Amino acid sequence: MSVWATAMEVVDIFLVVSGAILAHMLTHQGSLDLADIERFIIAFNCILVLLLFPGFGLYRSWRGQPLSRLAWRVLAAWCTVTLMEVVLIFVAHRADVVSRLWLGLSTILTGGALTSEKILAHLMLRRLRSRGMNQKTVAIVGPESHSREIVAQILRATYAGFKPVLLFDERASEASPVCGVEVMTRFGEFADRVRCESVDEIWLALPLSEEHVIHRFVREFRHDFINLRFLPDVRSVSLFSHSVSEVIGMTSINVTVCATQQFQLLPKYVFDRLFSAIVLIVLLPLLVFLAMLVMLSSPGPALFRQKRMGVDGRPFEILKFRTMRIHAGESGRVVQATRNDSRLTSIGAFLRRTSLDELPQFINVLMGHMSVVGPRPHAIEHDDLYKDLVDGYMYRYRIKPGITGWAQVNGYRGETRKLEKMETRVKFDLFYMQHWSFWFDMKILLLTVAKGFVGRNAF
Repeated sequence: MSVWATAMEVVDIFLVVSGAILAHMLTHQGSLDLADIERFIIAFNCILVLLLFPGFGLYRSWRGQPLSRLAWRVLAAWCTVTLMEVVLIFVAHRADVVSRLWLGLSTILTGGALTSEKILAHLMLRRLRSRGMNQKTVAIVGPESHSREIVAQILRATYAGFKPVLLFDERASEASPVCGVEVMTRFGEFADRVRCESVDEIWLALPLSEEHVIHRFVREFRHDFINLRFLPDVRSVSLFSHSVSEVIGMTSINVTVCATQQFQLLPKYVFDRLFSAIVLIVLLPLLVFLAMLVMLSSPGPALFRQKRMGVDGRPFEILKFRTMRIHAGESGRVVQATRNDSRLTSIGAFLRRTSLDELPQFINVLMGHMSVVGPRPHAIEHDDLYKDLVDGYMYRYRIKPGITGWAQVNGYRGETRKLEKMETRVKFDLFYMQHWSFWFDMKILLLTVAKGFVGRNAF
């Protein structure tokens, strides 16, 4: 075990003991006189930390990985310790002599301290690495196009502490540097340089079809203590996920699987239901008033209903305030509203221009058909048209469609006559899906409030 890991274990034990003592002081007017059962529980927790935390990977290198993942791992490990502690108390029939207040407070204080300690330690390491310390040298193997992207990413992510020192591309016509990194074309010379300069890692940035090349490097460096990583070049396969997961014990590269897991979307689902319920309650008088204006503007219902595609292709009826006069449309063809469209009613034009016609969609959100923020659902006829013309078009439906989205706050809303406009809109949607976070949703919502209700493309 490394000195760093040993130091982290010592700090963790200190925090477990300190958290329990502090909780006792807070619940017993500053007293340090711990009960025997409390001392026993503290010792038991310390042993569990030493036994379980390494299994959760808390003492391995988290270089280049998101701190949020580390924080969740720490909390999961500490919750496991707490659960086993509670089981021990009940099995030993000591539940009646253990202070529940002390137990709960020590659990919260220690969990917060452990999480904060791990994050602060890794933030400190990030700062050191950004200043050129604690670096790992990397040699990259692969075609120039993919290698260039990887080198650029390494240079951007200075906090990770990787330093590209060599590139190897046997098929390169000339060995000109890529982003300032030397390129080598002869395998033997490359292997000698790697050993001579004690390169820490070799990243195999190769297409999936280059299995024989991977085996070649594994054989060559099988006696060397060099980390070999495979960064598959899957750009030609798909535009979407590329995350790695495990399926029945087998490693899987997710080519077109939604990058965001269901448990990660829980805050989004909770927010959708609460926010839509609040909006509908607060705006109920306005909704009733607008519905009356719509019915007075021309004969017909207040709401317009249309089949749209929802998450994973499941259809639903989207709700809007009716903005057009009742008319007979062509079967299988949807004609989008245009500027000065004769079909629009006077109130309908205003509703579309201000996006107030979208307000009934909060009912769709409350019913679980839509989200507040997400890719806008298009008419089924438009889906049939664009799914073969725009790469990644149908991937938008891997998550719930939204009332507003990243494309909309960037000005891509309303009519889409040109293919290029739809392609750009889809790119914004895919970017949103690949970079989703709850705070990204909040940003989009604030931008919608600030500038998204009225737009030059809404008519």
